[in-house]
Amino acid sequence: MIRIEQILTPGRCLVNEPGGSKKRVLEQIAKLVARDLPDLGSLDVYEALLARERLGSTGFGKGIAIPHCRLAGCPSPISALLQLDHPVEFDAIDGIPVDLLFVLLVPQAATDEHLELLRQIASMLDRKDVRDKLRSARDNEALYQVVLDDQQSH
Repeated sequence: MIRIEQILTPGRCLVNEPGGSKKRVLEQIAKLVARDLPDLGSLDVYEALLARERLGSTGFGKGIAIPHCRLAGCPSPISALLQLDHPVEFDAIDGIPVDLLFVLLVPQAATDEHLELLRQIASMLDRKDVRDKLRSARDNEALYQVVLDDQQSH
């Protein structure tokens, strides 16, 4: 079974990122992830994330969003984690603006993997202690370490 720490790197964990708007944050995510996907441009990633958001917001509630999609040309699952400097409106189910975004991109055909990774991410972010630690992380490495520590304890 694939685990979150296998698809997330310290370089894709960003603290105190400028928010602005939902679209702006999705653009930032696309640029960040596209650096590690040589066959895909940031526009491909952005458009796939935006298309998924049009189906329904990935705003999970409690200030969290889990933007995710299947992506043609994505060779294996890849993830990123952003802590925003100011929450942005994200059409979340509880109406609370989002300041934590855990991104998941998977290959077009990765159904079981996709669902299992989403389950792991949602389960982790559903715990208040984890959310508090992610929000209080002062740098990118500390943000990444919160995820590693959580994964090792569960």
